[in-house]
This record gives sequence, C-alpha cells and structure tokens, in this order.
Amino acid sequence: MIVSGIEPFDNKRSKIFIDGEFAFVLYKGEIRDYHIRAGEEISSPVLNEITNEVIPKRAKKRAMNLLQKRDYTEYKLTEKLREGLYSDEIIADTIEFLKSYHYLDDERYADDYIRYHLNDKSRSRIRQDLIQKGIRSEIIDRILEEAVSDENEDPEIRLATELLVKKHFTGDASYEDKQKIMAFLYRKGFSADAIHKAMSSDRFAT
Repeated sequence: MIVSGIEPFDNKRSKIFIDGEFAFVLYKGEIRDYHIRAGEEISSPVLNEITNEVIPKRAKKRAMNLLQKRDYTEYKLTEKLREGLYSDEIIADTIEFLKSYHYLDDERYADDYIRYHLNDKSRSRIRQDLIQKGIRSEIIDRILEEAVSDENEDPEIRLATELLVKKHFTGDASYEDKQKIMAFLYRKGFSADAIHKAMSSDRFAT
C-alpha cells in the first residue's frame, strides 16, 4: 500500500490518501513519527495501529470533549464527527460506545428540552425543533404527552393566553382583529384547538 497523497486539512492536521483513496486525518507530529511520506509504502503494522487504535480513540475523545461543553443528540453528534472526516464505521462505533454509558441519550435530551421549553414554546414548535435535531417522532410524541400530563393545566393554552394578553386582545375585538391574532398564533406553532380555547377563556369574556 502506497501513500498516494498528503493534503492539508487545517493548521495542525493533514489528510492522508492511500492507493488513491482518502484514508484518515493525522496530526503533523504523527505523520513525522510514523514516517509517512507521499509516494512511499506504509507498512501493515503501522496502518493497523492508526486505523484500529489511534483514530477510534481520537473519535471517542473528540465526542467526549463535545459532550462536556453541551448536550448533543445522536444525529447532531454524528454530524460533528463527520466534520472531522471520521469514517462511518468509526462514527457508528463511537456512538454505540457513548450510548452504552448513557453519555448520549436522545430520550433524555428530548425530555430535558421539552420540559424546559414547555412554557415558552408551542408543542408544534418544540416538535419541529427536536425533529431538526434528529430525534425520532415517536420519542417526541411520547415524551410530550408525558410532560403535558404532568402539568396542572395545558401549558400550550396557558402560553397562548399569555401572548393574547401581551397583544392586548379582548373578547369584543373585531372579526378582522381576531383573524390577525389567530394568524399570529398559528405562525407561532399553536394548534387551532389551543388558539380557540385561549381566545374563548373567561379571561377575555366581555
């Protein structure tokens, strides 16, 4: 196997190509220590050590460092690792390692996110946010239902009501004004049922 190319990846690392195909990314010091040079052969022991020990260990360390700074979903962490040009196989192994120790847990992430935002975002907006983060729909729907059932009153109706108060809505508003406020709440992601119940509450009775 021949090192067919070495190309800069950033200030500290370079991409290594073997037999014309991208293989992995190494730090400049590692390239020097392993005596890797373009146009020269790379021995099987060196290649095995890099691909089976160095790179997998680095992927796990990178993932742990990311998780120390903030929580990630499986999807978003996979995206971050792909930015480092780790192979799909190494990424999959890293994700499974993290999940086995519960360092990475989409259900926990969804539960934390939902309960934190339940009183400042509509359920539709929360659901959309989590789907964009790669959380499966069935997880979102189940945890949303559990979180709402734990509340004394429907948080979505309460939030819609608070927005109506801020907009100085009154029950005797004109048809046109009611349509405008309904459109505003729709854009915020509130369901038609939540909007109707909020606007029909005793608070706005005339």
